[in-house]
Amino acid sequence: MVSSIPPSSPHERTVLITGCSSGIGQCVARGLKTHGYKVIASARKKEDVSRLQAEGLTAIQLDLADPASIKHAVEETLQLGHGKIFALFNNGAYGQPGAVEDLSREVLRQQFETNLFGTVELTNQIIPIMRKQGYGRIIQNSSVLGLIALPYRGAYNASKFALEGITDTLRLELTGSGISVSLIEPGPIESRFRKNAFIAYQQHIDARNSAHRDTYEKMETRLKKEGPAAPFTLPPEAVLKKVIHALESRRPRPRYYVTFPTYLFGVLRRLCSTRWLDKILFKISSNENK
Repeated sequence: MVSSIPPSSPHERTVLITGCSSGIGQCVARGLKTHGYKVIASARKKEDVSRLQAEGLTAIQLDLADPASIKHAVEETLQLGHGKIFALFNNGAYGQPGAVEDLSREVLRQQFETNLFGTVELTNQIIPIMRKQGYGRIIQNSSVLGLIALPYRGAYNASKFALEGITDTLRLELTGSGISVSLIEPGPIESRFRKNAFIAYQQHIDARNSAHRDTYEKMETRLKKEGPAAPFTLPPEAVLKKVIHALESRRPRPRYYVTFPTYLFGVLRRLCSTRWLDKILFKISSNENK
């Protein structure tokens, strides 16, 4: 008979984390291991998996854009967790910069394959396991750009808005199941996010032939900048703190804001008219691309 009572000790709690090659995912994997959790860190590339294993983490390969990879990763996680999974932290994602009119259907599809479709597919394969257990925690790493939209981030904005909507729906549908669902809204966090976004920009945006060419030139400077490029940037440990609360609280919050900008825009989108909020967001975008 399967117990519906979650393990009381962290070392008995298996937590699967996506996107652990760097930044938030890597920090949370290391931090939860230090707190005694049985962490299974995943990354898309084999070399990143090997590096994580060399650090002493249990690591597996998981490509969110590949259904076969997702299925295999879930099987590996079940083997490592002796048939149980306490929590899933969906962190894996990337940002595709570019004006909406410069985004092809295929580029949008690639953004959604990783940031939404793969995340949902993985979650849907984990839910039956948690239902059988009678308990579980699903934590989605969203973004301040799942609350508000900024120019030249249309693909990423759309994927995170979609993640917010499907997660809110999932939370309602899992009421009474023993499975809690939480969203984390980081805002600016120290990571390789900008570096990876610049690679995606170079691969998919024809800047020279775009009506937004002048803005792109300024945007490239920001994307290539070393160190924090936005005010109120926090280290990834700030997200780790929220993840631990979502794992250990008897009543995890539906949403966790992390940085000042997320708290600010969470309030402004409720208080401001659309036109006033547009003015604020346009001003922010103009200042960052000077």
